[in-house]
Amino acid sequence: MSDTLRTDALHYHEFPKPGKIEVALTKPTETARDLTLAYSPGVAAPVREIAQDPASAYRYTAKGNLVAVITDGTAVLGLGNVGPLAGKPVMEGKGVLFKKFADIDVFDIEVNAESPQAFIDTVARISPTFGGINLEDIKAPECFEIEQALVNQLDIPVFHDDQHGTAIIIAAALSNALEMVGKKLEDARIVTLGAGAAGIASMRLLVTMGAKKKNIYMVDRAGVVHSQRTDLNAYKFAFANETHRRSLADALDGADVFIGLSGPDLMSADMLKSMNADPIVFALSNPDPEIKPEVARAARADVIMATGRSDYPNQVNNVLCFPYLFRGALDVRARVINEEMKIAAVHAIRELAKEPVPAEVVAAYPEVKSLEFGRENLIPKPMDPRLRERVSVAVAKAAIKTGAARLPYPAHYPA
Repeated sequence: MSDTLRTDALHYHEFPKPGKIEVALTKPTETARDLTLAYSPGVAAPVREIAQDPASAYRYTAKGNLVAVITDGTAVLGLGNVGPLAGKPVMEGKGVLFKKFADIDVFDIEVNAESPQAFIDTVARISPTFGGINLEDIKAPECFEIEQALVNQLDIPVFHDDQHGTAIIIAAALSNALEMVGKKLEDARIVTLGAGAAGIASMRLLVTMGAKKKNIYMVDRAGVVHSQRTDLNAYKFAFANETHRRSLADALDGADVFIGLSGPDLMSADMLKSMNADPIVFALSNPDPEIKPEVARAARADVIMATGRSDYPNQVNNVLCFPYLFRGALDVRARVINEEMKIAAVHAIRELAKEPVPAEVVAAYPEVKSLEFGRENLIPKPMDPRLRERVSVAVAKAAIKTGAARLPYPAHYPA
């Protein structure tokens, strides 16, 4: 980070008032009568209603449009285990994105938990406040245990965005890239560098969508995840391959797809040159990708390239997904975010990328030469207002179809 960017960022977060979010009133409070209704004695009426019928909390409180963004601070961005308090600016930032793109309210909650079970217990105990739980910046493999335990215990959507938000956007972009070069997901040989939350969740989703485990080579700090290794946790072992390949270079030889979720400059030009024709390279480490686009394009003119950065084409960005996924889930009062809802989001995002781009979106990106669907435009831009409708509708329909919804299709949604 440059000194200028650091200074600007600190100023942005401090002034004109500290932080990025605040609580706003939604009811009038101008008269004594207003305050009587807002608090004592008027507030007793909704209290009694909710005590008799807990579901009426969705009528009389903000629960139905309120998401908790919760972290233990063990894996904050690329900064590692900085602790829950240091993670608060990120959680507030997530709140900004929820409100900006999907008009969802957020309480950011930073939990000082001594163990995964303590974190699970804390979230479970405060869950009645919320319509949904967004887990954030929790290290692997604990994040898998935490999410699954909360999914099992709670009757509201629980979603770890570092896992599934990343997986959904990768799947959408990869589906379009493969289609563009005439390859099929079930035939593609995929190498993923990074076996943490995002890497494992992304491969799980791709397998659900048709990828073959035998064609997936997962690589961690010790090399290829293979069946002879004795140092693998259960989540990695699920992707252990019977193979003689041991290094990243070995794995990439003859591969169709590289997905990097690890660190900077770990993929060389020679490794890229060993991949099959029309290689698809998603170098998603931020701020510095596994291979710089300039290096990749110099090595292979036929490469399809994506990064996690906004200053390169094909930014794989979770904001294309999580606000709208929750919007759709909240609007039908879903009990869970299931695989069908995630896949519905994948297809909504990938299909939107193929449609003509509205003038207002083009105007928001004056530095981009073209926003037409192609090798440098695999997925929509974050500022595309159509994402809210398309993704939310697709998710809501999938929730209804699979029985996860408690409400019918919303009247204000398009027919």
